[in-house]
Amino acid sequence: MADKKTEQASQHEHTHTHTHSHPHENTQMVLNRMSRAIGHMEAVKRMVEDGRDCSEVLIQIAAVRSAINNIGKIILEDHISHCIVDAVEHDDKKALEDLKDAIEKFVK
Repeated sequence: MADKKTEQASQHEHTHTHTHSHPHENTQMVLNRMSRAIGHMEAVKRMVEDGRDCSEVLIQIAAVRSAINNIGKIILEDHISHCIVDAVEHDDKKALEDLKDAIEKFVK
């Protein structure tokens, strides 16, 4: 009986401590895209400093926002494919709730 309680406590602890011990396949792709988006944003900053046309600046900001959204989609897909699959396998309801909260903030 004590072993069962210890096992249940261990399982309960797991539901609150999700570690990323598995590899994320798209880490380098995400980092590369982030570097490009940062470079693009720095170029937009220079455009503002140089007094470039507001319409041009807005178009470039839209391009940066699109790049960032695409980075978020890659991270979300990777998270669902790995972290959430693991969470479902371990009945980790907190990870699912955290995903719901993250999606809500991401799509705002």
